[in-house]
Amino acid sequence: MPGTVSLAEPITDDDADPGDAARALAWAALVGLPLAGLAILLAAPATDVHWEHHPAHFWLVFSSALTSAVLAYATGDTARRRSDARLFVVALAFLAAAGFLGLHALATPGVLVEKRTAGFVLATPVGLLVAAAFAALSATRAVEVRAQAIVHRAGAIRAALIALMLVWAALSLARLGPLDDATPPESGSAPLTVLAVAGLALYGTAAYRYGALYTRLRAPILLAVVTAFILLAEAMVAVAFARNWHASWWEWHLLMLTAFALIAGSARRQAPEERFSDLYLDETSAGMRDVSVVFADLSGFTTFSDGRDPRDVSAMLNASFERAIPAIRAHGGEIDRLVGDAIVATFNTRGDQPDHARRAASAALDVLAATEPAADAHPDWPRFRIGVNSGEAMVGVVGAREGKSYTVIGDTVNVAARLQGAAPVAAVAIGAGTLRGLPGARVTALGPVALKGKREPVEAYVLEQLDDG
Repeated sequence: MPGTVSLAEPITDDDADPGDAARALAWAALVGLPLAGLAILLAAPATDVHWEHHPAHFWLVFSSALTSAVLAYATGDTARRRSDARLFVVALAFLAAAGFLGLHALATPGVLVEKRTAGFVLATPVGLLVAAAFAALSATRAVEVRAQAIVHRAGAIRAALIALMLVWAALSLARLGPLDDATPPESGSAPLTVLAVAGLALYGTAAYRYGALYTRLRAPILLAVVTAFILLAEAMVAVAFARNWHASWWEWHLLMLTAFALIAGSARRQAPEERFSDLYLDETSAGMRDVSVVFADLSGFTTFSDGRDPRDVSAMLNASFERAIPAIRAHGGEIDRLVGDAIVATFNTRGDQPDHARRAASAALDVLAATEPAADAHPDWPRFRIGVNSGEAMVGVVGAREGKSYTVIGDTVNVAARLQGAAPVAAVAIGAGTLRGLPGARVTALGPVALKGKREPVEAYVLEQLDDG
């Protein structure tokens, strides 16, 4: 399964694939040539040509900031949906880079200010350093150990980072100390060198640890992440020692844009729904959780469809689903998949719904209530019958790289499907696991029910009503 390898495991020669020699050579050129070129430009000042073009600078930096912002949103949204702490920290790295680079772009002479100050000049190395800190942190076991706390405080952490960037921008624009120095640090100065050394160490650590994961999973997006971190480390070096408006100076701008574009391009080539799944923590990729599963199936659908105009069948399905799906989502359920005339929904896949049994049961009853008017208006339409079961299941990513899905697997799921088959039409059948989470509920026992695939009968109940308290 994706993500089941520890980032702490080192890269060894045994992991090398001799068939990738040409690709490895191209990769080495991609990460090695910029550093070699920078060394030549700095060693031979005559080759470090001068070109001062403010519009080009603005659009180059702004493009880097915009690409990083898009990555921050995409990874952050996925991290929120999957409650993945590692991906959330990676999103913070992109957010930090986007914010500080955006400030640096606005500092282009003639755009927002006329003269440079230390706040605007240092925005890039400081932003890259903050991003490097998050990148390195995301690759540590600390994120895995404190995953729940990080996810729980995600909003506050993100707000704190945004507040930091806003304060930096305000101080820079207001020309307040210590960011008001009209003669900001120049090439090779102590402040820039310290920032470069720290960034180099952090990006190097992140690249090494994600490289260990790549050698085992061979996921393209992991290689893009490793490459981007190396290029950003090189950009930190160029920031510290390049000559303003010379070729060496333009180089680190290009390195930043290339780094973020590599990750964005790789992510775009992945299956949309789970394009960042190779960055998930183990617990997200294949974790065991207590969940509730709802199977809602239209009884008599095959008979209804036989010989009928497909457009009429489609209209019936759409009308049924348009009422059923919102009823499920209103209780916090996620639509796992639609299978023909059936809806499969899950609760507590992120581990944030301790009352998942009640949520699932309430959703099931509401599906029947929401679809009843349409059924009354069309007596020949199929009616839902629903099975609900609660218990432990594997929650994670399944499928090939070309098409992945985030789903629930296990006996709990299978029993829910079988309970649906045992439920009366227009009724909800629940298992013992769900009933335990519904104190005070009114049910009618179906008795031990023999379910296909189960050696022993399963206790099942028809849910009549929930305790309003």
